Amino acid sequence: MKTRLIAQKAQMNNNSLPQGEIVNRVMGIKEWGLIIMLSILWGGSFFFVGMAVKEMPPLTIVLCRVALASIILLAIVYLKGDKMPSSPGLWGAFIIMGALNNLIPFSLIVWGQTHIESGLASILNATTPIFSVVLTHFLTREERLTANRITGVTIGWIGVAMLIGIESLRGFGIEVFGQLAVVGATFSYACAAIYGHRFKGINPLIVATGMLCGSTIMMTPLALVIEQPWNFSPGTTTLMALFGLAAVSTSLAYIIYFQVLATAGPTNLLLVTFLIPVSAILLGVVVLAERLAWNAFAGMGLIFIGLIAIDGRLLIMFKRKEDV
Repeated sequence: MKTRLIAQKAQMNNNSLPQGEIVNRVMGIKEWGLIIMLSILWGGSFFFVGMAVKEMPPLTIVLCRVALASIILLAIVYLKGDKMPSSPGLWGAFIIMGALNNLIPFSLIVWGQTHIESGLASILNATTPIFSVVLTHFLTREERLTANRITGVTIGWIGVAMLIGIESLRGFGIEVFGQLAVVGATFSYACAAIYGHRFKGINPLIVATGMLCGSTIMMTPLALVIEQPWNFSPGTTTLMALFGLAAVSTSLAYIIYFQVLATAGPTNLLLVTFLIPVSAILLGVVVLAERLAWNAFAGMGLIFIGLIAIDGRLLIMFKRKEDV
């Protein structure tokens, strides 16, 4: 009875919140399906990159990803009857967001995957919430570090250390730089999440489209000058991987992301972080014949335990059961 009253009160509070406030509803079958689909799409991005890096350089891959994705989302925006904003200040913010959320992390991850397996990159990518909770504590007034979150951050970083390996740090070979590049990408993602708060109240699809357009503007001269992509002749498999990366793992993933955000809330999106490495590892093992060492799975387990502690919902669930 007590549990039912708590649930009813929480539902009433959610319904009374004005639109645009943070809402984290209990997810139904549809939301869980979208979460699983989103994890497959984002996990697939590591798989597509793993295929593309065999014939294409990193910056060119990122340019193809953001350029094609921006074209697709622009088409969706105008098909829906919406319009992109004309404010120079807002476009400046889109460009900064594009650098933090696309240009920097995409480039680091793609370069990192030229030296490490796609499954390993996806595991390291799961550390994004660890950076997020620390940066949110020091740079904003929204969410403070609690005992659970400090514990989760500590466990998570132990997992990262185990995953990279102490012996690897002694030699500090190119593989370690590849892993550190992916970790650097997660830091950029966390910065983007904080910077993205300024877009509150703006249609998320418009923000995503503007962000990708800004990323394309920045990536074009970098890829053309540094890598001269016209010198490469990718095969059909690579072209299909680039299309999948842009259309499936970026454009379609953003559309599903916004749907989940609207119906289930931002906290529930953290669940995607747990599932992405699973799909990425399966695709890497089955299609790319990748093999991960035992420490990769041990590190992934510790990172997941850390994320569970940061999220806190399982602890709350057990506490409620004890109170009933």
